[in-house]
Formats: sequence, C-alpha cells, structure tokens
Amino acid sequence: MAAAKQWVLEKYPYNSYHLLNSLEWLDRIAPGSPEAVRMATLTHDMERAFPGPDQPVLRSLVDPEYHAAHSARSARMVGEWLRAQGAGDPFIAQVEALIRAHEDGGWPEANLVQAADSLSFLDCNIDLFLSKVREGKWTAADVRVKFDYSYRRIQVPGAKELALPMLERANARLSAVESELSKQRTATHG
Repeated sequence: MAAAKQWVLEKYPYNSYHLLNSLEWLDRIAPGSPEAVRMATLTHDMERAFPGPDQPVLRSLVDPEYHAAHSARSARMVGEWLRAQGAGDPFIAQVEALIRAHEDGGWPEANLVQAADSLSFLDCNIDLFLSKVREGKWTAADVRVKFDYSYRRIQVPGAKELALPMLERANARLSAVESELSKQRTATHG
C-alpha cells in the first residue's frame, strides 16, 4: 500500500487527493477491508494519469460507455503495475475486477469501492466541477446531474447517509454559482 500511495502521488498529482481521500472514506465506512478492496479503492482512476491514444473520451459527465472504458483501462494499468511490484495473480485478479466495477458496484466489495469513490468525489471534487461551470466548460445542469448521480449510485446504506449532506452542500454551492453567473450575464447584457 505504501508503494501504491507513492505511485498515485507521483503519477497523478492532478487528482491524487481524490484517490487518497477515497481510501480514507473506505477505512471509515468499512474498517479492516481486505487488501484488494483497499488497493482498488486507492488506484481506481489511475488510467487518467497516463494519457494516450487508447484513453477513453468523456462525451458527457454521466457516460456509461466512458465509465466502462475508463474502468477497464484503469484495471489493466493497475494490474500491470502490481505485476511489476511482484504481486500474486489471485490478488491482481481481485483488484482488477474491483476496479472494473468501481463505477457501478455489483457485489459487496465492489459496492464499497464505489461508495468510497462517490464519498470522496462529493467530499473533495466539488470545487473542481464548480470551476468548470464558471469556465463555461460544463453547464450547471450537467454538473448537477453528475452530483446527483454520484449520490444515487451508492449502494452501501451507511455511506449513502454520510453522502447526503455533502450532496446538499454541493447542490447549494452549484445554485450559488448559477446565480452568480446569471447576475454577470445580466450586468454584461444590461
């Protein structure tokens, strides 16, 4: 785990805090989780750290085809890294399966990885998404869909309860940004 944390920090500085925070959330909602669950949680988005011609293209903020390609690519890259570290095949297979399922869950361990991902997203990625609305890259409506999706997909009941106040704060902040942008447009177009 120490080597994986270092790999995340070195290779994914753009959003390593989300991955590290995901592991913190996992340890909060499911202390003592198996090592494969912890590893998958820590590394679930690592493909984004390695741009390349096979990197999936996001067409919308909630894009099932992108999610599947992103998850498969992350699983492959993390599996390759684990092999280079000398990890055993059964462990690697578990981690890869969990990463492939991290967007949707599907069984108890995968649901934990997914819940930790959503909790971390709602905990530490809101400012990033609000900045994209301010820049005009994404609409407030699209970001609201992403926020709501991140909450709705959680299948671990206790995690869903922890996420609700964060979702409410995120949507309130998004509404404030919408209001701010509307006032700017009104002032500009007078």
